Amino acid sequence: MRWKCICAYDGTDFEGWQRQPNGSAVQNHLEATLSQIFATPIQIQGSGRTDAGVHARGQCFHFDADWKHEPKKLVRALHANLEKSIQIKSLKKVSDDFHARFSVTGKRYIYRITLGRPDPIDARYVWDCRELPLDLEAMRAAAAQMVGTQDFTALSATHGKDADPNPVKTVHRVAIKKQGNHIRIDTEGSGFLYRMVRSMTGALYAVGRGRLTPEDIREIIDSKERTHRIVTAPARGLFLDKVFYS
Repeated sequence: MRWKCICAYDGTDFEGWQRQPNGSAVQNHLEATLSQIFATPIQIQGSGRTDAGVHARGQCFHFDADWKHEPKKLVRALHANLEKSIQIKSLKKVSDDFHARFSVTGKRYIYRITLGRPDPIDARYVWDCRELPLDLEAMRAAAAQMVGTQDFTALSATHGKDADPNPVKTVHRVAIKKQGNHIRIDTEGSGFLYRMVRSMTGALYAVGRGRLTPEDIREIIDSKERTHRIVTAPARGLFLDKVFYS
């Protein structure tokens, strides 16, 4: 019996999604709780990793286990034992050919920026930048350079184990919205390289500050080489918002 689960978590106090030897990742906590409930070792497969400090509103994972009761009873059991910073949003039976990682058709990320000192309640979930104006039109022009199917090596970070061998990805949309001192960047695509969204955000911020131009972004992407001119935005402002399946 295969189960598809959507979860949300505050990534502040976790060492990312992927299980760690010291048990401090989100996956560790979910597997330990499921193993306790089923009284047998349970391993889960996630849609992909999130880095330490990155949050999720719609992370997806699957696992195989026999459960004779209603799904909502399993959700209650999970919530009774999980950290309060992890929430199960939905749980349902799926066919055995569903795979949380390999069945993915796309993902949407949200990045949040606050200009100036953030509200203390919100501080763990935004990139607090200096209270200076950002050139949103230039940022949007730069974002347009990121849309499409292309090699995103220059907007990613090197990663060893389990690195994605294909640097060509399709970005469908990069939308920049401002409300008061808050800026939200929605990025949606077929898939993303290691730290690609945070690198894209850092590049857009540099354009907004006038340190780079939209033309610079085009040249950097075309170079297919990582450069010190691209700064990776902090993890705390990033959310995995939704994982798409066909």
